[in-house]
Amino acid sequence: MTSIESMNSVEVKDLVRYFGEKKVLDNVSLTVRSGEIFGLLGPSGAGKTTLIRILTGQLKYFGEAKVFNTPCSDLGKDIYRKVGMVMDNCGIYERLSCKDNLKLFAGIFKVESERLHWVLKRVGLEESLNTPAGRLSKGMKQRLLLARAVLHSPGLLFLDEPTGGLDPVTAGQIHEYLRELQENGTTIFLTTHNMEEAAKLCGHIALLNDGKIVEYGVPDHICRKYNETNIIEITLKTGETVRIPNSPAGSDRISGYFREELVETIHSSEPNLETVFIRLTGRGLDA
Repeated sequence: MTSIESMNSVEVKDLVRYFGEKKVLDNVSLTVRSGEIFGLLGPSGAGKTTLIRILTGQLKYFGEAKVFNTPCSDLGKDIYRKVGMVMDNCGIYERLSCKDNLKLFAGIFKVESERLHWVLKRVGLEESLNTPAGRLSKGMKQRLLLARAVLHSPGLLFLDEPTGGLDPVTAGQIHEYLRELQENGTTIFLTTHNMEEAAKLCGHIALLNDGKIVEYGVPDHICRKYNETNIIEITLKTGETVRIPNSPAGSDRISGYFREELVETIHSSEPNLETVFIRLTGRGLDA
C-alpha cells in the first residue's frame, strides 16, 4: 500500500466549477507535492477560495480533484483527520477563552491537553490562555485559528489568505511557524494575493486569473522566464548607476568595475511575481 507521505498531497486535473452560468474555475490543473508549501496567487474573485472549498469537500465540481489520492467528492473522516484549514468563514467562539476554543476541537480529535498548551504557546497566545476570543486583536484571532487548525497535527494544511490585513511583525511570526510546520512534514496549500509572501515561502506557485491558471512553477524560475530585458544594473561608489547587458559582450565591463573596486550594489533585471502577473493578465494582484 502506498503511504500518504509518498504521494502528492493534492492533485487537480481539468477542474471546472460553475456558479449559475458563470464558469468560476476553467480547466484548472495542478499538483502539490507532499511536504511543500504551495501558493495559489490571484486577485480577489480569481477563484482561489472556490478551489479550496472544492479540495475540502464543500463544493461539487467537474473534472478531477484528489486529496491524499482520494476524490474530493468522497472525503471521509479518515482524510478529514489529516487535514487542517484556516478560512474566512472558520469562525471562532468569541465568548469562550482561547483555551476553551481549542478544547472543543481537542475533544473531537482526541488530542491531549499538553498538546493544546504547546500549540497556544507556539503561536504566541500563552499569556492569553484564558482571554475570551472576542477580546483578541485581529492578529491574535488569526493565530488562534492557526492554532486550532494545527492542533491535531494535520498532514495537509489549507490557509486562505493567512496573513491578510496583519501587521508585518505578526505576519513574519506566522511565516516562521509555517516553515517549522513544513520542516516537520506538513504540506501547506495557501492562497494569497501577496506576491512577496508567496516568493518567500513557496516551493511552487500557480498564478490564477479569472478561473484559469496563467502560469505555474517555481517562483524564481517564473521570474527569470519573463526577464525580457536581461540586464545587470550596477550602482557605483561614485553614485552613478550603469545598466549593462547580461551577455558575454558585457562581462568584461562588469568585471572591470569589480577589479577597480567601484561596485556598491549589483542587481539583475528579472521581474517580481506581481510584474509577471500584470504582464500576463493586464491587472494587478490587488485588483
